[in-house]
Amino acid sequence: MSPYNHPTRPHVSIPQPPPGALPPGAQQPTNPSPSTRPYTPWAFEVTPPPFADDQYPLHNPWGDEHGSPSALRHRTLSLVNLPSDGSRTPTRVGSLQASTTGSLAFPEPQIYRSVSQRASGHKPSASDVSNLRLRRDPSTASFQSSQSSNSWYYDDDYGSVSNESHGDEELLSKSLSDISLTSDEGLTRFQSGELPENDQEWHKLVPPEAIEALGKMEVQRQSVIFEVFKSEREYVSDLEAVQDVYITPLMNSQPPIIQPNRLQGFISEVFGNFSQILAHHQRMLGDLFARQRDQHPLIQSIADIVLDTTLKNDFRSAYETYIKHYPLSESRHRTELQRNAAYQSYIQSASSDSRIRKRDLITFLSRPVTRLPRLNLLLEQILKLTDKDYEHPDLDTLPIILGILNDCIKSTQPGIEAAESKVKFWALCESLVFRKGEIIDMNLYDKSRSLVYSGPVSRKNRSEGSVTGSWSGSGWADLSAALLDNYFLLSRQEQRQNGAVKRHLMSRPLYLSFLRLGSFTSPPETRKEHPKDGSVLSGLLYQSTPLYPFTIYHETSKQSRRYTLYVASEAIRKKWHNFFVDAITVHKVRQEGNMARISLNQILQYFAPDVLSRQFFRTGGGLNGSKVTGKINAAVPFTFEGRQYIAVSCSTGIYVTIRGRETFRKVLNVQSTSMAAVQSLGPKTFNKFIVHVNNSLLSYPLDLVAHVALGQTEPKALAASMEKVVSSEVMFFKHLHVGQRVLIVYAVKKLLQVTLSLHALEVMDVSDVAFTPKRSSKSSHSFRTFGDAGYAPKDAFDVTPLVKTIGICARGGILIVDPTNIANSRVTVVPDFSGASTNQPMANLKSRVDSAKPLGLIRSDASELLVIYDTVGCYITKHGTPSRSSGYIKWESKIDSFAQRGTHVLLFSTQFIEIRDILTGRIVQVIEGEDIRLMYAGPTPDNHEPILVAMKGEQDKKEGIVEKIVELQETSEISAVRTPTTALPAMWEEWDM
Repeated sequence: MSPYNHPTRPHVSIPQPPPGALPPGAQQPTNPSPSTRPYTPWAFEVTPPPFADDQYPLHNPWGDEHGSPSALRHRTLSLVNLPSDGSRTPTRVGSLQASTTGSLAFPEPQIYRSVSQRASGHKPSASDVSNLRLRRDPSTASFQSSQSSNSWYYDDDYGSVSNESHGDEELLSKSLSDISLTSDEGLTRFQSGELPENDQEWHKLVPPEAIEALGKMEVQRQSVIFEVFKSEREYVSDLEAVQDVYITPLMNSQPPIIQPNRLQGFISEVFGNFSQILAHHQRMLGDLFARQRDQHPLIQSIADIVLDTTLKNDFRSAYETYIKHYPLSESRHRTELQRNAAYQSYIQSASSDSRIRKRDLITFLSRPVTRLPRLNLLLEQILKLTDKDYEHPDLDTLPIILGILNDCIKSTQPGIEAAESKVKFWALCESLVFRKGEIIDMNLYDKSRSLVYSGPVSRKNRSEGSVTGSWSGSGWADLSAALLDNYFLLSRQEQRQNGAVKRHLMSRPLYLSFLRLGSFTSPPETRKEHPKDGSVLSGLLYQSTPLYPFTIYHETSKQSRRYTLYVASEAIRKKWHNFFVDAITVHKVRQEGNMARISLNQILQYFAPDVLSRQFFRTGGGLNGSKVTGKINAAVPFTFEGRQYIAVSCSTGIYVTIRGRETFRKVLNVQSTSMAAVQSLGPKTFNKFIVHVNNSLLSYPLDLVAHVALGQTEPKALAASMEKVVSSEVMFFKHLHVGQRVLIVYAVKKLLQVTLSLHALEVMDVSDVAFTPKRSSKSSHSFRTFGDAGYAPKDAFDVTPLVKTIGICARGGILIVDPTNIANSRVTVVPDFSGASTNQPMANLKSRVDSAKPLGLIRSDASELLVIYDTVGCYITKHGTPSRSSGYIKWESKIDSFAQRGTHVLLFSTQFIEIRDILTGRIVQVIEGEDIRLMYAGPTPDNHEPILVAMKGEQDKKEGIVEKIVELQETSEISAVRTPTTALPAMWEEWDM
């Protein structure tokens, strides 16, 4: 039995591309060599010689009709009488054919020569021929060689040739040696690329006698194999040309075409791993040319060479890397052409090189993208043209190679799509035109950013709609919508004279955390469009176009930011809906995981909500005996004897428990609107629990509060220890750390007084209190008055701590005063809009913030501060004047409080917590809830104390609505990069008098 006659042959499924279709991820390359014949990169034309007899016309091997053994022309030719030309070199024959009349036809090759045979220079000899056994056919007899030996086999149905035939076979072998190339020079010139283009065909390098002797299908097969040699040679030549003509001169150019600091990065971005791919194909081309020199004109197989190359992991990975990166390479090249005149001139001059032949660099960059699909199709044709009646090794090897190549091509398709989407996304980013004044940082150039979907939409407009194309619709605006992985954009597209496309944002970008979907099922509406051709009847003629509406809106601005958009079909509307659902879902998952920073292969969060109490505090209900505590008004943490406690004030009293437990115990039967736990600062210890009750400030020993919470002391004892700090009409108070002092700053409004009186008390160290005599039973001996009282605007409502000074928040701005000398300190109001009369951007900012409520200000960097209003934020210099061209950041929702942690500011509204980067205003994280209130953020602008938040929990008709206490925990060291407030106190010298 033949060594290739396996009992079972593994079936390899070879997907066939549709006729004329491009393989996945490929692009049409230009024909590297000029020719008048039609050319497509996926249907290769091989020109075999025509038969003299028109009865057996040859068909293009890429057509639908292929030859078969039964269709082969019966032609016999006596090789004994063949003329011998001394110029011909001996041919290498792998199989023989004998006619039934005794004369022999030229063989159809069936020998598979291994790499080891080729390397050792083995050639079929007379001894090889003497071992032949004939397999008879009506027209031919075929012989096969083993890959592991030189023995010859045939099917058992036929008898063996007798020994008497050896003499004829020796004569046959000698005669076959006379059939060869026209000359060695022809093959050498072909492999060196010096042969004229019209002569680079297999049939022009093969004697006519050989073509006449071969069957139709074998002629086609040899032509395709020759095309593999030719295309591989041209491919390697093109890759070498890129290295020699483009890369090397670009690196060595003087003066530099690309700035030296970005030259290496540019070459890496544009040319990728070109050199790796070139090295693989240089080796494979060398093996292919060696096989061609060894076996031409009848190449038995090249499958082993291709298989050896494609099996290498680094070969496949090199292609996957390059193909996935190709769209980015092309985009980077085109961008540099537009921006760099020197680079444009360089590319134009390089195209005059003889190896480039006026082709564009894009053609060369796309060569690796198209090479594998082209090679795949060539090998498919070789497999189709390999005779299935005989156990040729290509029948086993080629399907394996095709499977490898198809898998490699398919694996790159998602990467190509992602890269093309990235290029499209970059083009979108570069074309965006923002409205003047507003600072919007969408983090567009982050590596994780992507364009999910985009397309044209229409929107009804009260004014005349924009006109696009040859038809216009009154009352309609034609817009462009883009859904990113973090924002939804609505823009108007403008085509400028230089060809550039600009997209003007028609509304603020809508962050996906706030985007909600409305109706996607409304019936279609009709849009009447009139032709814009200037004719007299254009006002009377129109065409009706059905448009399908869908609605999206902003969760916190349901009416003012509600968008009803129209698309051309129901299918497009469904596509938008699906992409919205997918993008919002993915975005929500990322937000829940807070994929803000990756370190040590772990996903770290900026802030993680940790529920401290989820069952104890309730409002309403209480039908099943559950206790109603009332709404949470204030909460504050403190530490005593190594244990962490949390105190919560609500309408029924103040409750305290150890952190993490639901066993709250009422310690005080008072209704406090705000509280402060003053423990220690440096070496000082204070041990004060201060509450604001009925417009008075009361103080209790903090350790006694802890004992009552543990059940070790009765609440009566705690109530008896009360110390009255301030008994007048206290409007609000704030616990602050200013320098090394702990201050209680409070505002008092007296009867008939227009303004507020602002006071500051310093909390005394317990060691100092012990040696301070108590003046009277009414005076507080634990607090010391700090300077004289000053005045604050009547609409002042809060105090914000700075480093050495404090800010008093009022409607007119933020007043900066010295808390140690309020009465006599110099007052500075920020922002300073004194130059608004001569500065239009500053005037625009002033008009925007005049109606906003200032909540405080925090440090941005060494030269700027961020002023926080309830609706916007703006940057000011250390002198108080607006910076960044008087730009502003608009919050996604109206906030009522804020907190700073490291380089981030947390903005609290009733439904959302926006976490933004202080320096850029970019949204980093969004936490959603219901009835959110900030309870505690610490006595200094930037500290590491816990942030406590109260929000509404689950609702039960019988047991009421649960009020939750949530702590926002930092899960990464976000302050490692910038420490805005405490690291550089010198910048506050303008105000810290």
